[in-house]
Parts: sequence; structure tokens; C-alpha cells
Amino acid sequence: MIEIDYYFSLLSPYAYLGHAAVQAVAREHGARLVYRPVRIFELFAANGGLPLGQRAPARQRYRLYELQRARAERGLPLNLAPKHFPVDPSLADRCAIALCEAGADPAGYMDAAFRAVWAEDRDLADRDTVAALLRAHGHDAAAVLAAADAEAADERYRRNTEAAIAADLPGLPGYVLRGEPFWGQDRVEALGEALRSGRAPFRCDFAGGAR
Repeated sequence: MIEIDYYFSLLSPYAYLGHAAVQAVAREHGARLVYRPVRIFELFAANGGLPLGQRAPARQRYRLYELQRARAERGLPLNLAPKHFPVDPSLADRCAIALCEAGADPAGYMDAAFRAVWAEDRDLADRDTVAALLRAHGHDAAAVLAAADAEAADERYRRNTEAAIAADLPGLPGYVLRGEPFWGQDRVEALGEALRSGRAPFRCDFAGGAR
């Protein structure tokens, strides 16, 4: 089965906007999504991105245009100024890791967590909020939270972040197919075309520079 490494943080509005779309592309082509939550600010620091508050004012404003366009294109609810943003997503992200490590499908929980921030004004850093999201999707909240607090989940979080950095992803979401990175929810369709065509992955490691 073809695998797509799916790098995300539950804090990212763009990961939310692309979540259903990338699942649909994977289903269409019989591909398996490998869910890899990432420490988003470490990725920014390593690959040239900046947290929102540190970006130039024009870039901060342009982000709002982009979010409105993507919201309309994807047909999803999205609050441009959610009550609990920015917020520490690490517990919620590690819960997704814990679900994967237990062999559970995290997709429903992820969708609920994205919507909690971007459509429902809920605090994703709040432990009770995360527990409620887990229970709503049939998971044992206490067991998942305990696994998320364990060193193994944090180690996986770190390794995912290192892998995203090594894959040359400037931000999230990122989808990596056969070593080729696709950055952003607006690249889901390009990912789908790569799957449809079966083409060889594009690369940038030519001798003497990319060409």
C-alpha cells in the first residue's frame, strides 16, 4: 500500500482546512495516511517560518485573505479570530500520537480537535476539553491521556518534528509521498494528481543545484 506521511499540528488552521480533503485523496487512491504530529514552532525555527505574531503586518493581513478563500473553497466553518489562539497544542497533538501507537484511527478525534479551536472557541490546551473530545469519538480518555503524558509519546513527537524538518517542509500541513513534500492544504490536489499519474517523485538534489 502506498503511504503518505501526514505532518500536522492540531493548532494549524490550514491543517484543519486540508484534513477532510487529504483523507478523501488517500481513500480514492487506496493510500494509507501515516499521521505525524509535529512541534510546529520548532519546525518554523528550523526551516525559516515565523510564528504569526512575528510576521510582517502585510503577511499577517494576507493570511486572513487566504483563510477566507480556503474556508469558502472547502466549505468549512472557520473563525478568523478564535478565542483560544494561539494556544499550546502539545497535549492534544500527543494524544493523536498515543492513538496511533495504540493502533486506533485518530482522524475523527483530529477533526473534532481542529473544530474545537477553529469553529467552537474551545481551549485545546485544557485537559478536560481534550478528554471530552476523545470520549466523544469512543476512546478511553484516561488511557489515552496517560499514554500522551509518557516519555514515548514525547519522543515520537520529537522524531516526527525532525522528520518534517528533514523533508524540507517550511510549515504545516505537510504531505510527503515517496520523499516528495507537498506543503499546505492547497497542495492536496497536487498530491492527488501525483497519485493518479504514478509519476516519479520530483526532487531537488541535482548535482550543481536544482534544475
